[in-house]
Amino acid sequence: MAGIKQLAGQTLWYGVPTIASRFLGYIMNMALPFFVAMPEKTADLVQVYTLIPFFNVLYSYGMETAYFRFSQTHDRQKLYSTLSISLFFSTILFSLLLLFSKGWLSDAADLERHPEYLYWMIAIIAVDNLNTLPFAKLRQENRPKRYALARIAGIVINLSVVIFFLGFAPGIVAKNPDGWLSLVYKPEVGLGYYLLGNLCGSLFTLVILSKEIRQISFSFDKVLWKEVMKYSMPLIIVGLGGMVNDVLSRMIYRHVVDLPQQQADHELGIFANIFRIALLITIMIQAFRMAAEPFFFNQSKNENAQRTYARVMKFFVIACCFMFLFIGLFLDIFRWIFIEFANKRWAEGLDVVPLLALGNVFLGIYYNLSVWYKLTNKNRYGAYITIAGAVVTIVLNVLLIPVWHYTGAALATFACYLIMMIMSYKLGQKYYPVPYAVKKLVSYIVLVVLIYGLHIALVKWISPALWFSIISGVLLMGFFTWFVGKIEAKELARMPVIGKYFTR
Repeated sequence: MAGIKQLAGQTLWYGVPTIASRFLGYIMNMALPFFVAMPEKTADLVQVYTLIPFFNVLYSYGMETAYFRFSQTHDRQKLYSTLSISLFFSTILFSLLLLFSKGWLSDAADLERHPEYLYWMIAIIAVDNLNTLPFAKLRQENRPKRYALARIAGIVINLSVVIFFLGFAPGIVAKNPDGWLSLVYKPEVGLGYYLLGNLCGSLFTLVILSKEIRQISFSFDKVLWKEVMKYSMPLIIVGLGGMVNDVLSRMIYRHVVDLPQQQADHELGIFANIFRIALLITIMIQAFRMAAEPFFFNQSKNENAQRTYARVMKFFVIACCFMFLFIGLFLDIFRWIFIEFANKRWAEGLDVVPLLALGNVFLGIYYNLSVWYKLTNKNRYGAYITIAGAVVTIVLNVLLIPVWHYTGAALATFACYLIMMIMSYKLGQKYYPVPYAVKKLVSYIVLVVLIYGLHIALVKWISPALWFSIISGVLLMGFFTWFVGKIEAKELARMPVIGKYFTR
């Protein structure tokens, strides 16, 4: 239990700023329906933000995970400098390659109407990549306050720029067209201020991390670099495959759906919007990963490491179940917000959100399971699993989107993450057995799906009113909380703070 307490503490320190920063970014993205009346106007922006994480994997090529792995056995300063120099020059190289390929990329991504988006996108990716290792260094050295400052400050700057230029600047310039702001604000940029705000936030973060950047020495260990690259190369495939699974549906949506361009743009905007709601679970997963990755490597030397991993998985799945219920049981609140304060067309497709959310639960479990191939240096199996998931994603998206549109895309995401989770578990038990409480965890997941189904039935059969939906949702959430408390009473009684409310 000491290991669980340690992870809980690290998740608190590193997870809270991650959740806060991701939540601010989430709020900014969710504000799109209030800035833009018609979903189709956001399609090009959606396309850019599907490309960014894909290229981020290429730019970073597994260096963050490799840093945690090799910091256990090598001189950290030498490792940090070697990997930082490698990232610096590769960032320049990749950025030049993208600039030279901008014409082809613009055509492939269907961004002919906004070619300037590509320049801003490349700048964002490059700057964010330079921030990667300084952030990893802060996590490895347990410096949460500085980590939190850099994370949140960048998002606040990002959010401030977007809200000012899209929310306030148009009105100010309209009232005073000869003022100084008219020299800065350009109405034709439009939603491009999302990208410019992102770039400003990334640059500000880079400035805050300048102290860590100055600690890079001009010493490059070629032997160490080759060793790291041998370890990280499969992680590139893992990362790229993961991005294919994550963003492919939005990337190819307009190309495979048989609709006029305006209608295709409309559906892509809707799908991206409902995808953001499901990403509430991903925010929690990302916060957990911030703490878990260095924790797993540090715990690997302990005799009871596998038992610790099993307990971590149990509490992680329980937390994911609560997040799934939060999204599913209170989905009508999102619907009401879109209808009352934005445009009712933004509320289309919300019924697909729980399916996407459950898929993201499987993704989170997969991330948790993936510790086995990282610890055993069998990263190639991670690549195999991800490639299998990518094949499923590609095939199902191409087959299902033309038939069921964004419901088909959601089904493809769900199936992909389910298959990856099962494959990782089976292989992990073969090469690095961990005593996961499989039956109990499956039961929790099945139970929350049944609770969600019961909520739908109650709202349909008794009353579709918002107040009834909320009250019934709260009661059902309370039931699941009580149920978990009863089943896990012994474990929870050993936890700090909340333990006193449970009997062993």
